[in-house]
Amino acid sequence: MLRIGTGFDLHRLVPGRRLVLCGVEFSHPTGLLGHSDADAPAHALADAILGAAALGDIGHLFPDTDPKWEGADSMMLLSEVCRVVRSRGWSVCNADVTILAEAPRIGPFVPQMRRRLAEAMQVDVSAVSVKATTMEGLGPVGAREAIAAQASALIESADGAVSGGSAV
Repeated sequence: MLRIGTGFDLHRLVPGRRLVLCGVEFSHPTGLLGHSDADAPAHALADAILGAAALGDIGHLFPDTDPKWEGADSMMLLSEVCRVVRSRGWSVCNADVTILAEAPRIGPFVPQMRRRLAEAMQVDVSAVSVKATTMEGLGPVGAREAIAAQASALIESADGAVSGGSAV
């Protein structure tokens, strides 16, 4: 049995924060605002995986009202999402992430970003795609006020018998 999920996330860029995308820290004058490290691509991917398994979203597992998750490493959150999904009888087949940003340039960091995501999900790097596009100056991403990401994930059940339900 196969299932597909999609995810989307957007975080505002602000001074005084680190910029982390797909587990890789960028040297940049602004970073993403959020309760955790605000790694929008990792959050979109976590939502895609949870959505495919019909287990809610990342905010359900890691609410921003819980101080325990303040400043959390999104690679750890993604690992936990995959653990929860595996405990329900699913495994990640592949993941595709698109980062929407005017800056920084993502291209040189794609191999490292793919490796970080693959490690967190415990899959081969060949099952992970990361790419970027600009918004051609349109909207908050185009105005360099935010960075967004969208992701899709394919999951499978080896035996066809899976347990769904609430993620918590």
